[in-house]
Amino acid sequence: MAIEIKAPTFPESVADGTVATWHKQPGDAVKRDELIVDIETDKVVMEVLAEADGVMGDIAKPEGETVLSGEVLGTLKDGEAAAAAPAADKPAESKAESAPAAQESGEEPMLSPAARKLAEENGLAASDIAGTGKGGRVTKEDVLNAIEAKKNAPAAPAAKAAAAPAAAVATPEGDRVEKRVPMTRLRARIAERLVDAQSSMAMLTTYNEVNMKPIMDLRKKYKDLFEKKHDGVRLGFMSFFVKAATEALKRYPAVNASIDGNDVVYHGYQDIGVAVSSDRGLVVPILRNTEHMGLAQIEGTIADYGRKARDGKLTMEEMTGGTFTISNGGVFGSLLSSPIVNPPQAAILGMHKIQERPMAENGQVVVLPMMYLALSYDHRLIDGKEAVSFLVAIKDLLEDPARLILEV
Repeated sequence: MAIEIKAPTFPESVADGTVATWHKQPGDAVKRDELIVDIETDKVVMEVLAEADGVMGDIAKPEGETVLSGEVLGTLKDGEAAAAAPAADKPAESKAESAPAAQESGEEPMLSPAARKLAEENGLAASDIAGTGKGGRVTKEDVLNAIEAKKNAPAAPAAKAAAAPAAAVATPEGDRVEKRVPMTRLRARIAERLVDAQSSMAMLTTYNEVNMKPIMDLRKKYKDLFEKKHDGVRLGFMSFFVKAATEALKRYPAVNASIDGNDVVYHGYQDIGVAVSSDRGLVVPILRNTEHMGLAQIEGTIADYGRKARDGKLTMEEMTGGTFTISNGGVFGSLLSSPIVNPPQAAILGMHKIQERPMAENGQVVVLPMMYLALSYDHRLIDGKEAVSFLVAIKDLLEDPARLILEV
């Protein structure tokens, strides 16, 4: 009896997906809940797991094929067929022994998506890596160990080293290598949305600057106590910006609104997206109902989203929706930029690098840690007065953090 392997059910906002990686090939033994195939969508990579023990059957959708929600990807022969497979008669092997055995037999070990990407970036073949994961699967840690071993490997024999100068003479200009790879669905979708935003919105950016000294002093004074009180959650700057933006959104509801056809939708809640950089591109997970969240909950959720983004574990629900976005280019050293609004939202706040600059304060020139703020907004919905007032409100709240507590 064959069991159909089907694509996951996609949300309404996702039309289709692409088969990214088959982790099992026809004839491979499969255990229940074992990863079979990765489906890449515009937002996340979705994993398809085995429903039962068995043997991998035919593959209906090879890698690179577009699939629809619930479409059949391949077949899995049930447990009785798996019992008849030759692999069932073999004695059990330890995890450490399974990978070398696979390499000796000439079979390429399986790599997780993160491990495969890391191996390709460092020029390692799958056969060069000893897998210690389940069934000989190569983990990210295995790739890191292989990279370290490669660095510590002895130099190549003199005969091979001597061949290098000859090659250099034959090609005096050196190698001019080009690599062409297909754009991932996430990167293609990001490009599409950015172009659409600039062509469909009356986008404008207003700037201001904020003195970060009060926030930095407050953080320095309480960060150790905060971390101890909240089970290791660290106090950063982002939570202050989220709380300040939340309060400002309450005061200026047009900034928290969106355009739907000929209607303006005013949201009675604050769902703030926080832009996070990952290996697959920029993703924007959502902090929901930030008006009910404390600083510790905000920091903890952001940290959790960052880990999930690095591991490719963010879910569709965690990245869907949002009424406003905050992007922090300052972590990469950006001093000033104009962020692009994420439709259908009406505005986005850009944070930047904290830079010490001479400033006038009470008639005296003092050096202060300053940050430029940028608010890009859709001028069709938000007037310039509202946009500037919104940004000034954030500035005032950050320069006097007591206002966040008193809500004044």
